[in-house]
Amino acid sequence: MARYKGSRMSDFTGYGSGRRGGRARASLLCGTAFLVAAGLLASGGARAADIAQTSAAKEPAAPSYGTWGFDMAGRDTAIVPGNDFFGYANGRAVHDIVIPPDMTAYGPFNMLHELSRQRVQTILRDLSAHPVAQPVTVDQKLGTFYSTFMDEQGIESLGVRPLAPGLDAIRAVDTRTAFAALLGRAQSGFQYSLFGLGIQPDAKDPTVYALTLDQAGIGLPDRDYYLKPAMAAKKTAYQAYVRQILTMIQWPDAAKMAPAIVAFETRLAGAHWARQDMRDPDRTYNPITVSDLRKRAPGFDWAAYLTGAELPPGIVTSGTLIVGEPDAVVGEARIASETDLATLRAWLAFHLVDNAARYLPRAFVQASFDFNDKTLGGQPQLPERWKRGVTVTSSAMGMALGQTYVARYFPPAYRDTMRALTGELKAAFRVRLQHNEWMGPQTRAAALQKLDHFTIQIGYPNRWRDYSTLPIRQGDAYGNAERAVAFEWRYWLGHLGHPVDRDEWDMTPQTVNAYNNPLFNEVVFPAAILQPPFFNPKADPAINYGAIGGVIGHEMTHSFDDEGRKFDYLGRLKEWWTKDDAARFDKLAARFGAQYDAFQVLPGVHVNGKLTMGENIADLGGLTLALDAYHASLHGKPAPVIGGLTGDQRVFLGWAQVWRQKMRDDTVRARIMTDPHSPPQARVNLPMHNIDAWYRAWNVKPGDTLYLKPEARVKIW
Repeated sequence: MARYKGSRMSDFTGYGSGRRGGRARASLLCGTAFLVAAGLLASGGARAADIAQTSAAKEPAAPSYGTWGFDMAGRDTAIVPGNDFFGYANGRAVHDIVIPPDMTAYGPFNMLHELSRQRVQTILRDLSAHPVAQPVTVDQKLGTFYSTFMDEQGIESLGVRPLAPGLDAIRAVDTRTAFAALLGRAQSGFQYSLFGLGIQPDAKDPTVYALTLDQAGIGLPDRDYYLKPAMAAKKTAYQAYVRQILTMIQWPDAAKMAPAIVAFETRLAGAHWARQDMRDPDRTYNPITVSDLRKRAPGFDWAAYLTGAELPPGIVTSGTLIVGEPDAVVGEARIASETDLATLRAWLAFHLVDNAARYLPRAFVQASFDFNDKTLGGQPQLPERWKRGVTVTSSAMGMALGQTYVARYFPPAYRDTMRALTGELKAAFRVRLQHNEWMGPQTRAAALQKLDHFTIQIGYPNRWRDYSTLPIRQGDAYGNAERAVAFEWRYWLGHLGHPVDRDEWDMTPQTVNAYNNPLFNEVVFPAAILQPPFFNPKADPAINYGAIGGVIGHEMTHSFDDEGRKFDYLGRLKEWWTKDDAARFDKLAARFGAQYDAFQVLPGVHVNGKLTMGENIADLGGLTLALDAYHASLHGKPAPVIGGLTGDQRVFLGWAQVWRQKMRDDTVRARIMTDPHSPPQARVNLPMHNIDAWYRAWNVKPGDTLYLKPEARVKIW
């Protein structure tokens, strides 16, 4: 989960949207897409040997990338590069992809995710080989968490009993104050909330921590699912799912409560900001005192809410929160105050079960999958239990697993090589900034100052997390998960009042992704992404420059795009561009965004150029810097020709190869609405046809589909 929430912390893949809910840091409920996990048990459950046998998974066979790092057989040479470079570079490979039934997409990210997951499962099987009665060490806790989750028979035998305390707490909500207090307690368990409460560095002073508050409370992935007629079928299916869950727990009047819940959430969705409106850091930085919140939303008991979240009394009475979407938060509070308690209780009951479903008997697991994954994402099949066990254990104790993962699977030489490569990209960016045409002298000087202070972290954090106070118990999968949520929240509560820890990471080393943290003026590359096809020690350098070099450049330029420009060299939310430079940039960005608006992914489905603006600019900048860095690495010597291809051609192929992915149609439609990253075809074709060198490399001429006149090509970096 990002410390800097939402699109304000930019990652590379966009796979990490995760579970729905009102917690900013409840990692068990926020699947960061590519995480992994552990196993063990004793009385009343599966034996460790049984777990090792039934849940074993072999590492997948490594894809072939030829002798120099690119799979030539995956091209479709019948396609003219200037008509569809994605198709030319990847056409046969993508055509041959069969998306596994337990996935919604398949490509290099998914392959590496599977490799990471299976490696972590190997770690967990090792840890569960020697069970202990009471886990004390981190390794014992990992093993117990995993094996307890794997004990499906034990979970079945408990039935819905683990839900009883949570449901009893909901039934006891008989006043607005009790309702607010229970929303606050959602920070420490599976309960739900109207709001996303978090702790992160203050954007205006990132040396101190601030309490943040954001809109939340809806069960579907985005407000548009409630408000757009095109999503009516999904909304109808959601109401049926709500009724199904309420019926399964024998909640009173399930048939009546389901439409009432959806109507309530539809009102909440109407108050929500659209995703593209949350991309402006200035708009989402709104310090508001608790007393002011009481005045603006008098029908909601903010003191009870904050007390329920275990915040210090001083904050409860006179604290300040950084509110992301003030009118949305106030609107949600007002809507809740106008909604009857019976509906609110039913809403809480449904979401409690939905959040906790994976730790409940198989009937709940299947119901949750059928709607959340199959109906919304088009995924045909529930993943095997060991895969789910790996995911939830990594969500609970991800950094503990990461420490072992790095020791086993991340050679120190990779870190050294990456440091050298990032230095080259940084040098290439310096040259770009020095010669940028739309930047004036004042902005250019500030940009170079920011680049001088820019840091890059590779592989794993400098300091590992301490899990000694997290209690894990054999035979209590539900309780272990809930305690892990509470542990995570209290971990962040402990940061309040202390200096910001710049060694804190927002992704585990076993995560296949990378991210830019504007508050630290840094980028982070976890160990698991530093593998082929992104980083291939055996590949021709041009391929690596196009692949991992493009990733490095992508994350680096985020610090200088339409959002990154709002953060100075110290990570403070502070405008450092002149108005004239900002106007010139915005004009270029609007032209670039229009290219994406016109890009059709499926019939009638277009990319949202505003939502994806930052990531699109980063793709263009990353690929441009990768090409520059490759040229610099040649030190004036001509690039070798390999496989009949020039160096520049191989750089472009290296970038294209990392996007050899196929998605299910429902997945595409969902991501177009919710994901700030464009789909694979756009991430290849659209940046390239703005780069002059691509035209020269592939002899792209007028009349080719992707051809743009020189004056129409957008040059930002």
